[in-house]
Amino acid sequence: MPESLFIVTGASRGMGAAIAEQLLVPGHVVLGISRGTNETLRAKAAQGGVHLEQWARDLADAPQVADEVEGWLANFDAKRFSQAALINNAGVITRIGPMDESTTAELSSALRVGLESAMLLTASFLRATRPWDALRHGGVKVLNISSGLGRRAMAGSASYCASKAGMDHFSRAVALDEAHREATRGAGAKIVSLAPGVIDTDMQTQLRGADSSGFPDKGNFMGLHASGQLATPQDAAAKVLRFLARKDFGSNPVADVRDPA
Repeated sequence: MPESLFIVTGASRGMGAAIAEQLLVPGHVVLGISRGTNETLRAKAAQGGVHLEQWARDLADAPQVADEVEGWLANFDAKRFSQAALINNAGVITRIGPMDESTTAELSSALRVGLESAMLLTASFLRATRPWDALRHGGVKVLNISSGLGRRAMAGSASYCASKAGMDHFSRAVALDEAHREATRGAGAKIVSLAPGVIDTDMQTQLRGADSSGFPDKGNFMGLHASGQLATPQDAAAKVLRFLARKDFGSNPVADVRDPA
C-alpha cells in the first residue's frame, strides 16, 4: 500500500489539530510541530495504528526546527512515499491594535512564527525531498495556510497582515522556482498559499475581545460570530485537505479554499 507523509505546524489546537486528526488514517505518517502536544491526536493514532510524531517546539526558533526536520526526513527511504506534504499552518497574532502598542519581542515572534518558520521549513522540506520518487510523480506539495488579511489590510493587525502577505508572495516566487526546475530537470514541487475562509478559532475570540478604540473592525467580527458565518475548525480542515488533494493543486500559487475546481 502506498504511503503518504504529512508535516503540520500548529498542530496542537484549532484548525491545525483538526487537519492532523483528519490525516490520521492507515498508510499515513504524520508529524505535528507545535509548542505543545495534543493527547487526543496521540490516542487516535494509537487506536488506529497510525505513525504519528508530535514535536513540542517553538517555531520562533525556526532555524533549529527546520534543520531538525531536514535531518528527520533524511532518514526515510526515497522510494517509501507516493506523496509528501508540508502544511505550514502555525501563526501568532499580537495584541490587537496599533503596531507601536506591541512590544519588540511580540512583533518579532509574530513574524518568526508566521513567516520565517514557513520559509525555512519549506526550504528544508524541498531539499530533503529532492531525491524522492514522489517528486518525480508530482507528489511533493507545500500548502501554506494564509488569510484574506494577507490580501486586504486591516487596522490593528499589522504584523499578521504582513506575515500572511509575505507568505503569499514567497509562495509565488517558490512556484516560479519549481516550475523552472520542472521544465529544466523534469520534476518540481507544487506550492499554494491558501486562504481557508473565516474560522471559529482562538484568533476570532481575540479579535472579538479587542478594544475597539484601536480596532475599528471589531464590529464586523462580532457580526460574523453572531450570524453563524464562522466555519468550525473541523469543517475548515476538511476543505483545506480537499484542496490539497485537487489535481490542479499548484496551478495557482495564491488561492482561496472557495475557488472552484
